Amino acid sequence: MNGERRDLLRTRAALSRMFEPSDNIGLALVEAAGPGDALRVATGAIRAGEVLTREVLEVLAAAGIPATGNSLSSALERWIPRVPDLAPDRDLSMIGRAGGELLIPEDSRWPEALRDLGLGMPLCLWTRGDLSKGIPALRQTAAVVGSRDSTGYGASVTGDISAGLVTREWTVVSGGAYGIDAQAHRAALVTGSQARIPTIAVMACGVDRYYPAGNEELLREVVRRGLLLSEVPPGSAPTRWRFLQRNRIIAALSAVTVVVEARWRSGALNTAHHAAALGREVGAVPGSVYSANSAGCHRLLRDGSAVCVTDAAEIVELGSPIGSTGDSAESTHEEVKAAHDGLTIEDMLLLDALPLRSGSLVEKLASVAGLSVSAVRAGLARLELEGLAARDGPDKWRRSRG
Repeated sequence: MNGERRDLLRTRAALSRMFEPSDNIGLALVEAAGPGDALRVATGAIRAGEVLTREVLEVLAAAGIPATGNSLSSALERWIPRVPDLAPDRDLSMIGRAGGELLIPEDSRWPEALRDLGLGMPLCLWTRGDLSKGIPALRQTAAVVGSRDSTGYGASVTGDISAGLVTREWTVVSGGAYGIDAQAHRAALVTGSQARIPTIAVMACGVDRYYPAGNEELLREVVRRGLLLSEVPPGSAPTRWRFLQRNRIIAALSAVTVVVEARWRSGALNTAHHAAALGREVGAVPGSVYSANSAGCHRLLRDGSAVCVTDAAEIVELGSPIGSTGDSAESTHEEVKAAHDGLTIEDMLLLDALPLRSGSLVEKLASVAGLSVSAVRAGLARLELEGLAARDGPDKWRRSRG
């Protein structure tokens, strides 16, 4: 590995630990300054001048993201607490020992489909599995997602759909969770051949962790015969925000996203809305009108956000050629908000950082959540009013048990 490539890997590895997924200010800084200077600015090694600040705002404006003149300086306050935790050489060694590697946009193997995310494209992908086959092309990749508490009906349909897709030489993408996700991966692995990658699991935690623990054996098999991907570095814990953000990667990698079972406010609907916002096709499997597990699917069908699909042949037909469902990015943001009862992004990050048992200091919460100390104090006050955070001694906080 030449020195320039090694430096780029180290830089993007560090940025992936510095920024939370879809940190728009951070991503705009990388686009405006390049990864190297972006890291130096984010860590305080160099100062962002007026020209760079203006360029960051222009990048955000072009992406339709509202920002103010002090957005970058406010973001710097969020990032500084994470500087002591940056250890890119350690992270790269850790992924290497796990038999994986870091894939970056400058690599020829980078999936071009992710570029459709625009500013939201991941900074990098931490991977485990056989990359020699390459990440499958968009035209033969389908996401199969749904409820974690799936029914026997949902599991049966998912198995048939995933097996049928792999038989037709398509790759099944899902999130590695219990329920529909696990059944999708399992059926793809059982059906798949050694010729191509049968399934990809996109994780909300580091790929060194098999999460959830009950799916460890399944995820080990995904590593052995498919691919495990994540935009967060090794050792990262799964949080609500990371789960929601990984859904955009599942959607972007797939020509069509199929929701097999989903409750009214299921995270699978978030994946579907991401897919629609990207101009990908969305399919939904109908279920019993008496089943709460199919209420989300029926909602997509009634709103015209999805096409009714019942088997793999219909999914392949839907995904080729790729079309647009006409849904908007606004629907994605509305779904995220609804799923978290109106909490702001900063408050969601802070809630994820709060420990369940013994309290944590404000400074530690700032580092874990990627927020400034002042933002943490303000957020704790809001969460306390909502009954979501509780004091645990002097300047220590935990999640409320109420």
